Parts: sequence; C-alpha cells; structure tokens
Amino acid sequence: MGSAAELAAAVLMILGFPGLMVAALVPSVPAFAAAAAVTYLADHFLHRRNSYLINRLSKIRAGLSIRFLIRQLLLILLLARLSLADNLIYYGAIACFIAFFGLQAPHGALVTLIRNRRRLPVATRNVDLASRIRIPGAPPRGLLHRSAEKILHLDLFAVVGILVAAELDSSAAGYTGIAVTLALGALYVLALLPYVRGRKVPPNAEKVLAAVDDWLGEYRPETVLYFSGSKDSAYQVNMWLETMEQLETRPLVILRERVILQNLAPTTVPVICVPGGVHLMNMDLSTVRVALYAANVGKNIHMLRVPTMKHVFIGHGDSDKLASVNPFSKVYDEVWTAGRAGRDRYAIADVGVRDDDIVEVGRPQLAPIQGWHGVPEGRMPTVLYAPTWEGWDGNPGNTSIVLAGENIVRRLVTADPPVRVLYKPHPFTGTVSKEAGAAHRRITALVEKTAVERAADARFGTDAAARTTARAELARVEARLAELAGGSDRGDGAEASRDGVVDVRKHEEVARLRAEWNDAYWAAIPSWEHRVITGAEPRLYDCFNVSDAMVSDISSVVSDFIASGKPYAVTDSAELGAEEFKRQNTAVRAAVILDNTAAGLDALLTAVTDPAGDPLAEDRGELKRYLLGPDEPTSIEQFNDAVADLAVKAETRNVGQESRIVAGGPDVELADVLPTARANTAGEADGISAG
Repeated sequence: MGSAAELAAAVLMILGFPGLMVAALVPSVPAFAAAAAVTYLADHFLHRRNSYLINRLSKIRAGLSIRFLIRQLLLILLLARLSLADNLIYYGAIACFIAFFGLQAPHGALVTLIRNRRRLPVATRNVDLASRIRIPGAPPRGLLHRSAEKILHLDLFAVVGILVAAELDSSAAGYTGIAVTLALGALYVLALLPYVRGRKVPPNAEKVLAAVDDWLGEYRPETVLYFSGSKDSAYQVNMWLETMEQLETRPLVILRERVILQNLAPTTVPVICVPGGVHLMNMDLSTVRVALYAANVGKNIHMLRVPTMKHVFIGHGDSDKLASVNPFSKVYDEVWTAGRAGRDRYAIADVGVRDDDIVEVGRPQLAPIQGWHGVPEGRMPTVLYAPTWEGWDGNPGNTSIVLAGENIVRRLVTADPPVRVLYKPHPFTGTVSKEAGAAHRRITALVEKTAVERAADARFGTDAAARTTARAELARVEARLAELAGGSDRGDGAEASRDGVVDVRKHEEVARLRAEWNDAYWAAIPSWEHRVITGAEPRLYDCFNVSDAMVSDISSVVSDFIASGKPYAVTDSAELGAEEFKRQNTAVRAAVILDNTAAGLDALLTAVTDPAGDPLAEDRGELKRYLLGPDEPTSIEQFNDAVADLAVKAETRNVGQESRIVAGGPDVELADVLPTARANTAGEADGISAG
C-alpha cells in the first residue's frame, strides 16, 4: 500500500464514493461537494505517488475512467433527487458527460498513436543519430504525461458549475462549467493532432534501423557487452561499464529491454537497446569479434547464433552459489573467472565446461579497493559492520543481523582500546522479516546513542576548523553535482536517443567531483565518530577504503573485501561450526569465524591493532590470489589481453571459412560463413529459428 499517507488517502477515496451516494439520495449539495472533493484529491494524490492501490483498482474494473463515470452518474442522481429532472440543466449535464466521454476515444487514440510512432525500434546512447536522420522533439510533457488523468479531471469545471447551479437554483453557472469542460476537452484533442503528421512525426522503423547500421559501419565495434534482464538486474550490466570504457578495442553495449536502458549508469560507451529479436539479427555486427555476456538468459540465443564472433560468459560476480557453475555456460566459447577458485568450481561441479575454455582475468571492478598497510599512526581503527539482508527463504544463515547483530555492535562500541564503528546494512534489510527490521532499528539506535556519548567525551577531541572547511567543500561539490545533473531529463525515448551523446568533459567532471565528495564527506566527520551509513553514498567500496577491518555475512561483500587484504570476520549465524562453515564457503577460509555471541571479535580487533600478531595475514594473501588472481599484471590488463587473444581466434576462424568458400569445398554451408545474413519478418534467418 505504501506510506501511511497513501493508506489514509486510499481509505478516504474508498469511503468517498459511498458518501457521494448518500449525499445524492438525501439529497444534500454541500455534502455531495465535500465528498466529491475528497475523492478528487485522494485520487490525484494516489496517482502522483504511483500507489499500488491505483494499479489494483484497474485490475478489478474500478479504474480511473470508471471512478469518474460513477461520480458523474451520482451527480445526475443528485439532480433528479433535487427535482431538477425537468430543468434544462439536468439534460445539459447528461449531454455534457456523454460528449465528454465521447472525447476520450479520439484523445486516447491520439495519445497511443503518438507514443507508438515515437517509440523507435531501437533506443541509443552515445550513438550519433542526429546527423543521419531527423528526429523531432517530443511533445510538451504536459500533453502526454498522465494524459488520461488530465483530460478526465477537466470534468471538474462542469461538476462545480452544476453543483453551484443546483444550490443557487440558477442555471448560468452550470452552463458555464459545461462549456468550459467541453471546450478544454476539445482543445486538448486538437493540441495533439499536430504530433501525428508532418515534420513532428519521427522516421519509420526502416529508416531508423538504416541509420543505426550506417553508424555501426562507421564506428566498427569490435567488442560487445550483451545484456538482457529485468529492471532489478540493471546492476549486473552497470558493474561492467567502467571496464568497457577501459577496453583497448572499440566497445559497444547491446541491451534488449528499454527498462534496463532507463536504469543504466552514465557511460561514455555507445549503447544500443534492441528489443526486437528480428531487428537484432538484421543489425550489421560483422566487425564484432568478441561478445561478452553478464547473465545467462534465454535471449542470449539471438547473439550466440552469430558464428563470426567468439562468445564469453563473464557473469556478474564470483561466488560459491550454484549460479556460478550453471550448465548453460557450455554454450559459450570461453568462460572467464576472476581467479583459480572459479576454475575449480567448474571442475568440481562437472557441468560440461572444459578446463581449456576457462580463462582467469581477475575482477576489474575491484580496482578502486585500496590495499592495507596497517592503521595510520594517530588514527583510531575503523571497523565496518556490513551485514547482508535476510533473503526470501528465512534461512537463519542468510544474515547475522537478527541473532548476532546487536552483540557484534555492542562489543565493537565498547572495545578497549576503542575503535570507530561504521554500520552499513543492506538496503533490503527488513523488507521480508519484521525481526530483521526491528534488529536494524535497535542497532541503529545503539550506534547513534554511543556516537552522541562519544562526542560529549573530552577524550575525543576534534579539529573544528578542519571540519568546517570540509563541510563547506562538501556543500560546494554537492551544489556543482546538482547543477550538472539539472536538465538531464529528456522528453521521451526518441529524444533521448537523438540527444543522448554524452558530454565527455562533463562526464569526467562528475567522476572527479564524486571522488572529491567522498574525500570531503570523510573529512567532515571526526575519525572517531560512529556512523550509520544508508543510501547510495558513500559507496560500499569507499567504506572499505576508510575501514581497517570488516564484519559481514556470506555474500559478495566478503568476496570483494578480500581484495583489500584487510582482516575480516564472518558470522556463522546458522551455527554450522567453524570447519564446516569454511568447507562450504571458500571466502571465509581466511576469516575470523564468529558465532552469534560475537565472542571471537577480540581476535579481529587484535589483528587490526597489532598486525605483527595477525595469524591470518598470510592466509588472506593466499586466498586473495586464489579467488581474484595475481595483482600483476592488473586485472584490466589481463582482461584486455583475454579480449585480444579471443579476437585473434575469431578472426582466424573467419579467414578459414572464407578460404573454404574460395576453395569451393563440398561441405561448405553458406549460412555458416555469412555474418550479415538477414532475418525475415517471421524472425528466422536461413531456416534457423530466432528462439
């Protein structure tokens, strides 16, 4: 249902319609007006908030148009109960509402036609379409945004006028309201007409696709990152964008769902979103030699069927989960893992992926994570507590926050010698389990309470002038970021594709400002101050870099933190026992294992304050190399080398196929050697189904 305000509005709207009926039957014009006002305002509020209830009402045939129609019918009933059935205003109201709903058909048809014509067969970013085809600007936002709600609310003039006429026994106000409603409705329809003809209509699909092919022929992409998925999976492609920007070959990102494009992080890499399988197969990708896949999904087949490029599964993170050794991986030419651990997982799983087809390339995304050489002199050690969320299945081993969270934080905030605690929970914490939500609130209260107590303690001094300077710098950076973000919203998908070429200087400035923001954020708070960190900023890796140790649960957070080489602890919330816990989870083999009492935290704190007495330091180094590969060459260098090697293999294969054609061998299959084979309108090419 959403917030308490949404719930209240929903209740008022639901009760408002029976109120309208009662007021009409009584009859009472003031009561009807009051109930109508409640339904109008509550309905509008729920639409503005995109309330779940609004969508549900449409499913049970109580959608927006029905609600307006019921209110208008009840107004007619009110007039009849007021003995105005023989008055011209009664017939005027009936005629008005019939005509008003008659306007809904052309209005809806025009809105649908405009949206359909402006929905290009592809959507792009950083692709120069403007110099190739003319894409007109989007209609004013006021015309199409919530268009059905807007035109229906035009009946308000007629409703108010008729109620005034009924109360004052004067028809003039009613006729005026009726005239305004019908005039505005007609003007709304007329305002839409120019956008369905002439130069305000975008080019047809054939011209758009030809322009994209023309751009591809000029750009000549060599390496493609291909992705398909739901809105919630956008992070899986976002994590690879920076890596794509650092490729030594010409990169391209191909998406299959528009919703992914809407949630794509800013990037300088050209992006083409191709929802249609036929359009994708007809696209000229003959220069591409390597295709990278971040997820195993059914739509991958539309790219996998192209033999002139080599196909690689890169995934979206190494872990011990079953998804990391999916048998579907057999379809790729190669599978790239971070380190030896990924190779061993496939060997143990025995799902048909050959060892020769696995390449270790490291994790380029972990480059921002800094190494550790002990706590800087004069600074208090910082311990990050970053538990994962409770998950969907209620497994007690999913998160430490319910059974161990308070014990962990209480031991940390009372540690002697003292440490600073950063608490950064998973954003989904408490969304499924009430117990997890309650534990999160108690931990937050504990951290904030002890932070206040520490601030009042004379032992913890602070440089007020330095903090003031840092806060001023933080405000300056935030103001500039807001300025750069202003005006970035584009009219619609067609306009976004036309104008979506990134300003590289602006992009680089934003990246620099985000780094400056992070520095100013940490400088603005004392190095001893406990902190609860929620939201997107500061980012998790930034928290890694200011921390000297971490406590977490089995998740990708632990695998990523290992790149820092810092001490870490993992909670065995399911109480498997240390040995079994390590056997089942590779990432904890160099961790301090905690039970739900958090009794083992002393070992972690000792490792932080006395690195010489850290018994797990060597184990962490070995585990890091096993999971993530060597530090040299760097991961991005390994990644680029792997791309180059595979591109050579693809080119060698293509040259060999061309030689076979020239030789005219009897077994040559033309469909196997023509990279630009076109798909027909049924979604097939050369007899091969699009899938």
